[in-house]
Amino acid sequence: MSTQAIAVGGTDLVAGLLGAGFNGAVRLPGEPEYDEQRRSVIPSVDSRPLVVAEAYSRSDLQAAVRAARHHGVPLAVQATGHGTRVPADGGILLKTTPMTTVLIDPERRIAKVAPGARWGAVLDAARQFGLAPLSGSHRDVGVTGYTLGGGVGWLARKYGFAADSVIRAEVVTADGHVVTASAEQHPDLFWAIRGGTGNFGIVTSLEFRLYPVREVHAGIVYYGIDRAAAILRRYREWTATIPNDLSTAVVLTRVPGTEQRAVAIKVMYAGAAEIAEHLLKPLFEVAGPRLAGELKTIEYADAAMGGTPARHLDFLDTLTDEVIDIVAELEDAMVEVRHWGGAMAHPGPGAGPVGHRSAAYSLIIDREVGELPDSGRTFVNFLGDPSRAGSSYAAADLDRLRRVKRAYDPANFFHLNANIRP
Repeated sequence: MSTQAIAVGGTDLVAGLLGAGFNGAVRLPGEPEYDEQRRSVIPSVDSRPLVVAEAYSRSDLQAAVRAARHHGVPLAVQATGHGTRVPADGGILLKTTPMTTVLIDPERRIAKVAPGARWGAVLDAARQFGLAPLSGSHRDVGVTGYTLGGGVGWLARKYGFAADSVIRAEVVTADGHVVTASAEQHPDLFWAIRGGTGNFGIVTSLEFRLYPVREVHAGIVYYGIDRAAAILRRYREWTATIPNDLSTAVVLTRVPGTEQRAVAIKVMYAGAAEIAEHLLKPLFEVAGPRLAGELKTIEYADAAMGGTPARHLDFLDTLTDEVIDIVAELEDAMVEVRHWGGAMAHPGPGAGPVGHRSAAYSLIIDREVGELPDSGRTFVNFLGDPSRAGSSYAAADLDRLRRVKRAYDPANFFHLNANIRP
């Protein structure tokens, strides 16, 4: 197949897709649903593809790769749009949204999902067996993109990153072939996709472990903004003492439904309520009177707590007085300091290239803040600027990712992403 770009319009590309065996729906500019289907969840990404192609099967994904290569046009893959950071202009926007199958093997504690599945469907399928996936903060986030980027959820301190629980993936590579990536088959590709995002192919199915978590003690409680510095200083001391079952974040935000600035403390404890309340007492005692919110025991599947929009993200090895003072004085910004560590920092052998595992905290701010120290480290799931993809990885991992990219995608066919160049 030729990879040389040729003059091509939307109708030519439709003919190429159909000729390559594509059986899904194809939308052209001006047709119903084109504008709806091309949208990303991120408003700044305004894709103008020649066609939007909705895949219904693995063979559709292969056909889209073949057609894009034959016509020399770019191809972008999108499930829910949460991870779309680069516009898919002048080519094919390949939607995996219709491919939503979720299968649960309760005896092996394994889920197998298609590339368009969202976490809500996995949570609902697994809960009937008392099992939980390492899901994200929102039920409508796509499973595959989240997991391939590492995936840090509210059970991560106890069980690790979502990528660390992947046991097998089926991948359409840049030449249109299908391979199985696992510890035994294509182990280099298996290593790379568990943190390296969609740089190496299109994942058509993903298998990952589930965990015996039915209920958690969780919620968000709000305290006065004047206690921000005191809470963060206690948080620095307190997080050094807590077990991995407890995940928390301190957020400078507003009380829901009001304009009142407040400090929110997000909590999820994978255990009994009385133990959680005992562990939290030293943190709460410096926070002052509670303004709103509560903690309660609920099913894990119902415990999503949302996240902070990330314009600035950095990793901190400690919460210095300087950082605390700057953060506490920020006005009209949403700021999240989240405790990392635990199982995230201690994966098993052969774990994928999820970056900066040793960091103690992440710092997320919903706008750029020039006065803060910047370690230059970031996390690919939260990456606003795709050109900074390399800062998501340790140096040795980035070198190895580039070698795997050269082996599986030497022409950088999959580049409309947080790109790792071969």
